[in-house]
Amino acid sequence: MLDATPRESVMERKGLVANPCKTCQPVGAIYAALGVHGVMPHSHGSQGCVAFHRMFLTRHFKEPVMASTSAFTEGASVFGGGANLKTAVNNIFDVYNPDVIAIHTTCLSETIGDDLHAFTSALDIPEGKRVIYCSTPSYVGSHITGFASMAAGFVDHLAEQTGTSTNRLFVIPGFVNPGDMRELKTYLDAFGIDYTMMPDTTGVLDTPMTGRFELYPKGGTPLAEVKALGDARKTLALGSWASEPCANALKRKFDIDFDVQGLPIGLQATDDYIMALSDFSSLPVPRVVDDVRGQLVDSMLDVHQYLSGKRVAIAGDPDTVIGLTRFVLECGMIPAFVGTGTPGGDFQKKIAALCAEYGIDEEACWCKAEVDYFELHQRIIQNPVDLLLGPSLWKQIAKAEDIPLVRCGFPIIDRYMHPLMPIVGYRGALHLLQMIADTLMDRQDRLCEDCDLEFVM
Repeated sequence: MLDATPRESVMERKGLVANPCKTCQPVGAIYAALGVHGVMPHSHGSQGCVAFHRMFLTRHFKEPVMASTSAFTEGASVFGGGANLKTAVNNIFDVYNPDVIAIHTTCLSETIGDDLHAFTSALDIPEGKRVIYCSTPSYVGSHITGFASMAAGFVDHLAEQTGTSTNRLFVIPGFVNPGDMRELKTYLDAFGIDYTMMPDTTGVLDTPMTGRFELYPKGGTPLAEVKALGDARKTLALGSWASEPCANALKRKFDIDFDVQGLPIGLQATDDYIMALSDFSSLPVPRVVDDVRGQLVDSMLDVHQYLSGKRVAIAGDPDTVIGLTRFVLECGMIPAFVGTGTPGGDFQKKIAALCAEYGIDEEACWCKAEVDYFELHQRIIQNPVDLLLGPSLWKQIAKAEDIPLVRCGFPIIDRYMHPLMPIVGYRGALHLLQMIADTLMDRQDRLCEDCDLEFVM
């Protein structure tokens, strides 16, 4: 399928992206909006835009994703979408009755210069209802920046302060799956911490089969908790790209202090998360948490001979890729190629620092932000690896070069159950370790001579 990929030289490209390592901002904005209970995400653009964004999320989560649209036509594209938005908001409140409409922009509405502040200020909003908005043009950033913008939008528009502290910890989980959010909550509950997690898509995009459709499932962050964020004691932001903008918004608005950590993927990053919870609660680490950590360490030792020295190519969202890179280093593997399609930040510096920390020579790890899968493929052709780690978008390269693929991150659109299975925390690391070890050992079994086939490994 990818036989036409040039196999000799790699050209620097600035004006062209081939097979992008990201998708557009509104996808992340919709996902963040779905993480607050009773919210209807609204796409201020054409019907085709929101159809694509809903399809992309539905294919990953294997759940129906609801979102409305301003339904731009030629007239709105020329004269502006204010009238479309007014009609849409009235219809949405009348027909779907959400508590909040969360509007995000698209390429079209941004290009013609629609002023959402002016539009929403002129709306006739029913009593007790709210309309919020954020800017998410698809021609800059990625789904990660869209997620961050919408999460910050909830703080900017809805968070209030009474002056009486709730003594709660505000946890921003980053762009992770519902299974990851449930795992993060497990540790918060183990310490007995009062917390608000926002966005929280548990109970929204991992709902059980009941035989009855619910437009607003029981999950998501309660709106009352979002409004009370101004009285939180502290914010813990997991992932610089996806979570720090929201923490900054609360800091600017109400001077709530925050800490930023990497996603707790692997041993050290989860240790950092656990110690942050211990410091906040002033409690020692519970025995049940320590036991799971011990199981992870034991398992890493058990499989080290099958992982040590294996070269890995990692791609996906920056917060996730940084966490995965640290974990493969902890397992004695070599991150040979590391890339993300999301722009901004100090991605390459963080990867270089991780490699230096684990004694990996700078030349052994090629890293690039704003990379695409076409360039990654070319580099892998010239310098093959043992394993691919990341989304389903690796799939064609895995087939073309006969390299095993372990799927993790976003999007995974060709397999099932991944959104339910964590990769964060100690149990998430155990799950990730099992997938990596099983994949490499299966390949060893498949390629070895019959006389070398081992039944005990």
